[in-house]
Amino acid sequence: MDNRQLFEQFIRQNVDGAYRFAYTYMKNREDAEDVVNESVVKALRSIRSLKNPEYIKTWFYKIIVNTSLTQLRRKKRFMQLEHVEEAAEDDHARLLFDSMVAAVAEPDRSILVLRYCEGMTLAQVARVLDMNENTIKTRLYRTLRTLRADMEAKLDEPNQKGI
Repeated sequence: MDNRQLFEQFIRQNVDGAYRFAYTYMKNREDAEDVVNESVVKALRSIRSLKNPEYIKTWFYKIIVNTSLTQLRRKKRFMQLEHVEEAAEDDHARLLFDSMVAAVAEPDRSILVLRYCEGMTLAQVARVLDMNENTIKTRLYRTLRTLRADMEAKLDEPNQKGI
């Protein structure tokens, strides 16, 4: 199977994950879809640059990162989490997670999403973001400590107000 066929198979199986990843940057459905579509076109145009097919996922996610950042710079928009006012009780944990992740600055947000939402290894995250693996580890654990402290503080807030 050549690289083009391999990529076509990969995208058929992973389009939802690619969309979710693009959404973490773009914060709305239409822009995320545009990023994925543009990334697929870019990937197909540069499929010959994929030297090692086992890295297809990290190679494509790197294209998504670059496409997302280019679009964000072009539009000069600030990324904000869209809150759903009337969320069901089951959605509370997801909204809390989304709001906490939205508060994390780049590239730490990408590290969290790639590691925990996309299930990539630290080595794969490092390749996608063009960073040293040890830097990824340090940033990830520092970010997790900060998020944990923030969450603990939020859980303690009602007790401090005498509720």
